[in-house]
Amino acid sequence: MKPLTFAIIGDSAASGVGDSDASGNHFGWGYHLAQAFNEPLVYINAARPGAQSKEVREEQLPKILIHDPELVAVIVGGNDLLRNGFSPQVFEENLNETLAQIESNGATSMLLELHDPTKIVPMPRIVARVCRRRVNAVNHITRKLAHRYSCILLETRSLPDIYDRNKWHVDRMHPSRIGHQFIADSFGHLLRKRGFDVGEMKYSTKNNRSTRDSILWMLRNGTPWFLKRSLDLLPAIAFLSLVELFHMARFGRNSEYASIHYPHFNQDSLNFPALLENERVS
Repeated sequence: MKPLTFAIIGDSAASGVGDSDASGNHFGWGYHLAQAFNEPLVYINAARPGAQSKEVREEQLPKILIHDPELVAVIVGGNDLLRNGFSPQVFEENLNETLAQIESNGATSMLLELHDPTKIVPMPRIVARVCRRRVNAVNHITRKLAHRYSCILLETRSLPDIYDRNKWHVDRMHPSRIGHQFIADSFGHLLRKRGFDVGEMKYSTKNNRSTRDSILWMLRNGTPWFLKRSLDLLPAIAFLSLVELFHMARFGRNSEYASIHYPHFNQDSLNFPALLENERVS
């Protein structure tokens, strides 16, 4: 019997950040889902923390297509929206081309809707509106293309208790081990509906990081990542916050889903420290 080949491409949410062992090896929901298959399986994970949709299309996709996978998960969008030059149009073009190539290869695609980070990450109200607008733009495109290519789409926001604290890593942006297993279990339900032989998920009884480990992780990884993204996004956030205030004044507080331009600010004159450039947290 020929094994089923299951491949994953994407960013840190796909590579397993938030679910690692003492040696720093990442596992993630893909690993846990692969363990639940009842049929012979080849598991490939080409995802990389920090990857954007262009890298996924141009670099990761070719690496997995040479293995002729029958099932491909494409987890991308979070890093695109965290850059000051975010363009929904460019993101859609990249994701569309990625899914088109997967379909032409005869494989089934899996997509993941982004959660609402403002529900678990404290931030000023106006910045939260800007953040939600970008996340909503990514999710709108993801849902549209999922319908176009008949993808398996996990609608994260509709999952019960998705924002429970134990499901989230210390950075509150990536799932914890329990969160990754929860996502794997949710994908398993959808895969069974498509005829894939996936068994029930076996959950760990506890998450993988102690309080001490969590603090060290934040100091070593979370803080440099936050500084890097802040330097990159600060001009855009300032501008978009002003635009958001104007939009609210003109159209009211319930106008959050209206379209607003996403500007690009030239940051070539800024020299980021090497530590920040090399940080591998998306």
